[in-house]
Amino acid sequence: MNMTLSVDAIKTLRDLTSCGVIECKNALEQAGGNMDKAKEILQQRGMELAAKKGDRIAKEGRVEAYIHMGNKIAVLVEINCETDFVARNEDFIRFSKDVAMHIAAMNPKFVAEKDVPADELNAAVDKKAFLVETCLLNQPFVREPSKTIGEYLNTIVAKIGENIVIGRFTRYKVGE
Repeated sequence: MNMTLSVDAIKTLRDLTSCGVIECKNALEQAGGNMDKAKEILQQRGMELAAKKGDRIAKEGRVEAYIHMGNKIAVLVEINCETDFVARNEDFIRFSKDVAMHIAAMNPKFVAEKDVPADELNAAVDKKAFLVETCLLNQPFVREPSKTIGEYLNTIVAKIGENIVIGRFTRYKVGE
């Protein structure tokens, strides 16, 4: 690879993943220049980083409100992080807005699989489809269906470097 191609590849990967330049460069080197492999490497690193940070207490954060056009659907979602500094971070704010909009569109019932009552899960004919339909973290993100909300969350955790947790949400719809 020549230097120009390498710089362009790093920039492209950075634009796709929002990861740092050095992380993108290392992933491309490890993947032998293969963009898809490099994305997988960065995604795996993001999941590993999120797992490491998962035990840290997320007591700060923000409550995001979203009201859909026509004022018929509204969402309140609590998203927690470790510091108030991150709660004011542009990426964290965008993530919270995206999650609120997603909840308005997709109407999940639970944040994660662990929140689903056993009797509801046992009553489901297709448990996997039920979990995708009802659990926010399992749903494909409406703006980028190639990744789930859980994967989007891991990307933000890896980029920001703090534990981030979707605490709870409420969705209101006129007439429901």
